[in-house]
Amino acid sequence: MSKHIHKRFTTEQVKDLIKRYEAGEISRVNIETILGIGQTRFFALIKAYRDNPGSFNICYNRSNPTRYLNQKVEKRIIQELTASQKLIDEKNVPIWRYNYSFIRQTLREKDHQDVALSTIIKRAQEHGFYIPRKKAVKTHDREVLTNNVGELIQHDSSQHLFAPKSGRKWWLITSIDDHSRFIFYAKLVEHDTTWPHILAIRYIFLKFGLPLRFYIDSDSIFRFVRNRDDRHYNLLPSADETRPQWTQILNECQVKPVFALSPQAKGKVERPYGWLQDHLVRLCYRENVTSLTQGNLILGQEINAYNFKRVHSTVQEIPHLRYQRAIKDNRTLFRPFRIPSPFQSTKDIFSIRMDRTVDAYRSVTINNLKIRFSNAPIYEKVHLRIHPDITTGLSEIRFWYKGHLLDIQRVKTQLIDPVHF
Repeated sequence: MSKHIHKRFTTEQVKDLIKRYEAGEISRVNIETILGIGQTRFFALIKAYRDNPGSFNICYNRSNPTRYLNQKVEKRIIQELTASQKLIDEKNVPIWRYNYSFIRQTLREKDHQDVALSTIIKRAQEHGFYIPRKKAVKTHDREVLTNNVGELIQHDSSQHLFAPKSGRKWWLITSIDDHSRFIFYAKLVEHDTTWPHILAIRYIFLKFGLPLRFYIDSDSIFRFVRNRDDRHYNLLPSADETRPQWTQILNECQVKPVFALSPQAKGKVERPYGWLQDHLVRLCYRENVTSLTQGNLILGQEINAYNFKRVHSTVQEIPHLRYQRAIKDNRTLFRPFRIPSPFQSTKDIFSIRMDRTVDAYRSVTINNLKIRFSNAPIYEKVHLRIHPDITTGLSEIRFWYKGHLLDIQRVKTQLIDPVHF
């Protein structure tokens, strides 16, 4: 029911009630009940009627429009809608719709103008910046429900033109906790190779601990599928090396990999990807981003807002608060990370692994590069663990034989890069 009298009664109806009150035919309380008003409003009506019975009127006209937008704000809305249209029209950019909430957020942050979402949508419709929503696609029903943080981490990567003005597609690598929806790791990289994914789990294991399981797809980085991936491994000397490096690390740390049967089954990580993808593209376009460094800076800001400020639409909680509450209630399956014996350094664990046979010159060969090392057992098979340093461009090679570290050497990564990196 509307609280405005003029929307429920005519002026003549209210006049009649007041006249009857003046004649003592009806009480104040009854009139207040009929009109749905309080005592203050009742006596205001009585005074207005007594002051001028002939011109008494319960209707009124506003002197100014209630939802007036000045020309500057109107212009900014059209500018933002036009920018969105350019992104939608660009075939290589992963934007297919307008994001009116994003425009509202932009006006609030950049112009300090709080404009109603309905107003922006109305302007969009009036100026042709509107795409009707498509029918909702049936969601996949194979969702894994968890009650603990660290019970299942969903991990994935996605390639898009995140920064349209860079002219290059980048990969976004992300890891998200299934229970809290907290995003543990997110980074833009130029190439979707094994090493960036190893850096992701190294960050999670060292900062948060070892989870129970990792949920990934069947990409060759995570899973070897015979007949599909044989061509990638036909030059390797050992069948054991057909086991993906990333999965070897999980097995060594006693973290179980779980492979999704379809892309739809990974819905909990795909939905944040959609949100991040949309916001990243719009922000990178607005901020004229052309480099990975700039892109990762904006990505970090968005992840911070997602984790610590925004209420997740599914769990109806801020992910960080949900994560902390689970920790407080001892609902966590994270375990402390410890270097497995006999290894001595995290570089032994988070590394590229391979076996090589020592030749008569006490050397091993990696990608046609001969490396001689101390205490090399001739004609014996040794185990190499290679840890590349992106900053220096050098890779540390750690030579292991029967549980003993024989030697450590550093070589330029580019000399051995084609092997796995």
